[in-house]
Amino acid sequence: MSFYESDKAVSEYLLFHYGSAAEVLPYDFGPVDALNYPVRCISECLYPEALPGEGRALDLGCAVGRSSFEFARHFTEVIGIDYSHRFIHAGQTLVAKGQLNYTFRIEGDLEQATVATVPEEINRTRVQFEQGDAMNLRPDLGQFDAVLAANLIDRLPEPKSLLEQFAGMVKPGGQLILTSPYTWLTDYASKEQWLGGQILDGKSIRTIEAVTSILSNNFEMVLRKDLPFLIREHARKFQWSVAEATVWRRKDA
Repeated sequence: MSFYESDKAVSEYLLFHYGSAAEVLPYDFGPVDALNYPVRCISECLYPEALPGEGRALDLGCAVGRSSFEFARHFTEVIGIDYSHRFIHAGQTLVAKGQLNYTFRIEGDLEQATVATVPEEINRTRVQFEQGDAMNLRPDLGQFDAVLAANLIDRLPEPKSLLEQFAGMVKPGGQLILTSPYTWLTDYASKEQWLGGQILDGKSIRTIEAVTSILSNNFEMVLRKDLPFLIREHARKFQWSVAEATVWRRKDA
């Protein structure tokens, strides 16, 4: 079974997406600027003033959906797609009910009960979740005014193929938001498919160079920044990472 279909993954990602600051980081020290990452993928990266009054957004690799709901503050139609059936079921429950009971780990078998809640001011009816494969999306998705792929490209078997498809997904003038810590592992893609993190012909290849080369014919970069995030495993173990966030404007046709 894939990790992303496990109880552990669902619990950790619900906490990552919806947990309060005190639940995620129960100390008065630590990287507080790394909290609320799925929210910050939208609030710190999207340029709403450059978008139409109504529009469509795609959250690709949406996990349990907090960024999808944040998109709904700006768009009348939001589609969240993830490969994990468990993640999508959680997102669909949050659309229907606005909240979802779950537990997160304290230590060993000790757990704490809590509730994932969608902010009341967000119109949940604008959001729909569906299970899907980023490498084989259904052909009738159409185009979008904004697309987010958060922490996705280094978890795909052929990331270059996805990057090459974005020109057909994003409307002219629309925005593509990419975030990733560039954790390249052979668990997900062979080294031949990595976009960076290698030495080829004596040259060190960085992921941002490959991404820019692939996207630059159809997109122009409008933002590049570090975006830290914190995933809690239990009360005394955390994953602190720094994603690189880049925002790309689709060039006019």
